[in-house]
Amino acid sequence: MAINWSEMRNLHVVHKLKQILAKWFGVELFYASEHGKIEGYIFDKNYQFQNYFMKIQMNLLHGHDLLNNDVEKITEYLSENNNQYTLFDSFFPGVKGVASKIVIEGESAGTIFAFPFITETLTSEEEINLKRKLIECGSTENDANIAIKQLKSLDKSEKEYLHELVELVVQELVTFHHEIEKREARILELNSELGTKYRYHTMIGKSKKMQLIYRMLERICKSESTVLIQGENGTGKELVAKAVHYNSSRKDAVLLAQNCSAFNDNLLDSELFGHVRGAFTGAIKDKKGLFEMAHGGTLFLDEIGDTSLTMQVKLLRVLQEGTFLPVGATQPRKVNVRIIAATNRDLKGMIVKGEFREDLYYRINVLNVLLPPLRERKEDISILFDHFMEKKCAEIGQPPKLISKKCLEKIIDYSWPGNVRELENEIERIIVLAGDSKTIIPEMLSQKILDFGEPVTMMGQKGLRTSGSLKDAMEELEEIMIREGLKRCNFNKSRLAKELGISRASLITKVEKYELDKRSLEKKKKMLTAV
Repeated sequence: MAINWSEMRNLHVVHKLKQILAKWFGVELFYASEHGKIEGYIFDKNYQFQNYFMKIQMNLLHGHDLLNNDVEKITEYLSENNNQYTLFDSFFPGVKGVASKIVIEGESAGTIFAFPFITETLTSEEEINLKRKLIECGSTENDANIAIKQLKSLDKSEKEYLHELVELVVQELVTFHHEIEKREARILELNSELGTKYRYHTMIGKSKKMQLIYRMLERICKSESTVLIQGENGTGKELVAKAVHYNSSRKDAVLLAQNCSAFNDNLLDSELFGHVRGAFTGAIKDKKGLFEMAHGGTLFLDEIGDTSLTMQVKLLRVLQEGTFLPVGATQPRKVNVRIIAATNRDLKGMIVKGEFREDLYYRINVLNVLLPPLRERKEDISILFDHFMEKKCAEIGQPPKLISKKCLEKIIDYSWPGNVRELENEIERIIVLAGDSKTIIPEMLSQKILDFGEPVTMMGQKGLRTSGSLKDAMEELEEIMIREGLKRCNFNKSRLAKELGISRASLITKVEKYELDKRSLEKKKKMLTAV
């Protein structure tokens, strides 16, 4: 039954009671956990002690240890004897304190201490012994005299009153703790009601990054501005486009999508803007393009970074003027379409190289959504796994399968270069291989997942040198890591550069150095086959 001591000590009532105890009885109020560990401020470097004896003790070489020992003994005593309250003797003869156990739901949650004071029965001999003990522990004689003189001497009625006030502190802490529990229970209840906040439209994720994207999309959906979605392949760019459209004022109109890398310029021109009869061989009738068909709705242009400069000029005209010219037409046509564009490419880098128009970039990048790769939101993997497992099993009429702890660890550790799409495909594969088995075990996972993160030993890597020049050995290991990484990332250099923690330019240089590009590797393979 853990207590948040930092919150407790800042309670107004407790703060006031602490001041009263210091003023009337000259004692310090402090807390200890159920294990006897002192919590709070009395060990703070700049803490201002109200009690001079306590200040002297805390400045002694072993003062902290002496207090810790007293607290541990009292905590153990209250626990073993099932007592709620005790008047105790400290390490220093004649110096006393009171302790009261905090009980919540029948269990000990800590102890409140009020310390130090003396009683009216303290004799002169005991006072001399106390002074001697302070000096033996490292106090000066002057400090010892002042500390003992300022200790409050309490009679029986004063000790009873002190006990009542300490009990009042305990009651306040228990009451406040119950209020915190009620608040947390209500938060959990609301969280379960708002479980759909882990998803936005068909996107799923509880990570902080995804929650920020959900909040951003709520604002984006209310606008009519152009949206640019950026992210690696498989991160769900089309899902974002659908979420924006179906939560916007255009939701009752059409949403059309076009992958700009699927056609060459001529075909893409016809697909987007349409053509008139006789515009080219085979154009036997007029055809509406996607812009015209999406009038009043939304057009999603995927992989816009793959368009040519010529096509970019035409897209810019539609964005700026709302007009376009079908292939073979002489009169422009006007449309009202919201554009959502997406790419996995570095458009700013392409602008520098002259491969993408800067003016088009600023026209499509009015509102920007940057989707994080799955490896940067690993806390989402488990809920995505559950979602896809339920979905795929429901499609074939099977109950969702259980997953072993080791198997889940492997799945979470894997880097998922194909992101959510790769995870979904892997789950579909697992279900097929699992058959009637109710539990998924590591052997059912793809080999790439099983091998990921496993150390490569010197003996396990054929041909890896264990003697000779360190420089040569390092280069050999570098070549192996790059070669295997290229295979793993399907020769996506940008992705591999991120994994290796180097720039893309540096990776390209090393690929050329070791002749690891696709063409060189295929050439080597043919030569080996011929031999």
